[in-house]
Amino acid sequence: MQAALRLARHSASVRSANSIRCLATTANPAHVASASSASSSSSSSKASIIPLSNVEAQWEKMNAEDKSTVHEQLEEIMKKDWKQLSLDEKKAAYYVAFGPHGPRAPVSKPGDGWKIFAGTAALVGVTGIIYYAIRIFSPAPPRTINKEWQEASNERALEQKMNPITGIASEGYSGKGFVQK
Repeated sequence: MQAALRLARHSASVRSANSIRCLATTANPAHVASASSASSSSSSSKASIIPLSNVEAQWEKMNAEDKSTVHEQLEEIMKKDWKQLSLDEKKAAYYVAFGPHGPRAPVSKPGDGWKIFAGTAALVGVTGIIYYAIRIFSPAPPRTINKEWQEASNERALEQKMNPITGIASEGYSGKGFVQK
């Protein structure tokens, strides 16, 4: 039963896809006119004509069948001379073709920028608190990091003639040696 239902749905969707494909790819105008009149008569029987005025406000509330009906209506309307179209028909055609819906829908909503800024500021603040908490509770630096210890290491290296070719014990050495601060 389910397989037959799936097959029936599939064949119905293939028929509608073929009629749309025929409209888009046929070069013979008589064939396009006959196919479009057949599809428009079938579409008018299954769905009423949707007014094209203020399509922008109605578009989000429409179901998929109504949207396809509007597409079909606009395909028929756009075959006419554009100088004869009303302003509402031109607006509807433009909105359906290039409106902010589907893949052109805005990714973020108004006000999302402030949420992102507040979230980023909060994370930077939490990071700063963690950094200073670690600094407060960490042990004192080792005694070998202070400047006196490093200068004493330089004197000890000179006494032992450490690295006599290029290092601290070489002739004409002008570097800092072990002093880092």
